[in-house]
Amino acid sequence: MEGIMIYYGTQICPDCVRATKILDKLKIEHKYVDITQNTNNMREFLKLRDTREEFKEIKELGLIGIPCFLMPDGSISFDLR
Repeated sequence: MEGIMIYYGTQICPDCVRATKILDKLKIEHKYVDITQNTNNMREFLKLRDTREEFKEIKELGLIGIPCFLMPDGSISFDLR
């Protein structure tokens, strides 16, 4: 997978709002996908969430899994470290 980081989040999530500010401040290129903007965005995120092992613990804890950063190499991170 080549290209820029894809960032899944929503403006109603405080962690996502904070992540957006950090990405903007650091001028990190990314594609933002607001999962609550439309059903296509939600489907895209749910497909990722339902097929990736990285979400296993998050789902077991009853969490959503955002902010979620899909890196150009295909790896997934849930923080900006």
